[in-house]
Amino acid sequence: MTPPVVLTIAGSDSGGGAGIQADLKTFAALGAFGTSVITAITAQNTLGVTAIHPVPAEIVAAQLDAVLSDLPVAAVKVGMISDPAVAKVIAARAAELPNLVVDPVLVATAGSRLGEVDVVGVLTAYPCVLTPNRHEAGALLGRVIETAEEMVSAAAELAARGPRAVVVTGSELALDVLHHAGEAVLLRGEPVATVNNHGSGCTFSSAIAVRLAAGDPVPEAVAAAKEYVNRGLRGGAQWRLGAGPGPLDHFGWSV
Repeated sequence: MTPPVVLTIAGSDSGGGAGIQADLKTFAALGAFGTSVITAITAQNTLGVTAIHPVPAEIVAAQLDAVLSDLPVAAVKVGMISDPAVAKVIAARAAELPNLVVDPVLVATAGSRLGEVDVVGVLTAYPCVLTPNRHEAGALLGRVIETAEEMVSAAAELAARGPRAVVVTGSELALDVLHHAGEAVLLRGEPVATVNNHGSGCTFSSAIAVRLAAGDPVPEAVAAAKEYVNRGLRGGAQWRLGAGPGPLDHFGWSV
């Protein structure tokens, strides 16, 4: 059977734990054929980001044209966007990007600034599934988001801007909030005791895109993605890859 084609539009992580690399691993692990448009090259490892080189907007556009003109893309995940010109390129083609999932990558786990609120905001008005963690949701709304109640309110406010659905993640209690079809649902999970969570947000949004490409409704796609990330966290919990927060085990099916 021919696999569904899923596209990631995101930055490259030289350490392999997040960004394009995490997205393509997720696509492969979940049975999709991954394609990519690289928006930036980062010098990055488990300790942080030391350099960022944005890819020119015309090269991003050329990559996008190359993929869309030849391959039957069934879902698209958008990650790191740091250039307003690149955001405009993607927004101009939004009608051609089915099952759009936008992960508003703003700050790396180690604290490095990866994107700007105004740039990401350009894409939140489109009918996408928006997947900010609570810190990114706070940045988009201009306030601190900490409690479950604040996550619920944040998801509702962001949903009012135009997204198809909003999932606010990032609670230490493994509690996420999905706002879809006018209702908020709390998604409870089992916390995993590990520091190896680098790329968990990228992985989550990519897994949602795969499930949407396969035909799942949004709630089922989000639930499946949450379980996949939890499995990856458990699989890589004892790994010692690098001196900082390590990656997930994207292929940990036996865990």
